[in-house]
Amino acid sequence: MKTRTIKKPTIPGPGLKKEGVVFLQSLFIFIFVSLEMWIRSGTGVISGLIIALVTYGGVTYGRSGTRYVAAVTPPIAFASTALFMTILSDGLRPTRVGVDFVASLASVAPFLLVSALYAWFMFLNEKAKSRPSKRAVES
Repeated sequence: MKTRTIKKPTIPGPGLKKEGVVFLQSLFIFIFVSLEMWIRSGTGVISGLIIALVTYGGVTYGRSGTRYVAAVTPPIAFASTALFMTILSDGLRPTRVGVDFVASLASVAPFLLVSALYAWFMFLNEKAKSRPSKRAVES
């Protein structure tokens, strides 16, 4: 019996570019937050876990130099998705939209905080490692 091996295409480069990180993080956040807001009429644990997972994925699978984008994108993508879905569900009543939007931000605040701390730590750590050490400069 002869087995054929399928040759997989090689991926150029060591990981995702900035555009890829932004697109994938925004896509996953939009899909899962929209589903959760549609099913539960609010955000919660599922949205928080998705934020944490896409932050970790952006830091891990992005190229060097994409950590800043991986840190900044999830909060912006979540806020814009939550505002969009809140306006879709509540209409253009400013008081109701404001209360629901702040409630959705508050419900995932711990996840946003922990994810942001992790991503910013990784970004600043990468930035510090790229600078030459003071001992090497003095010698």
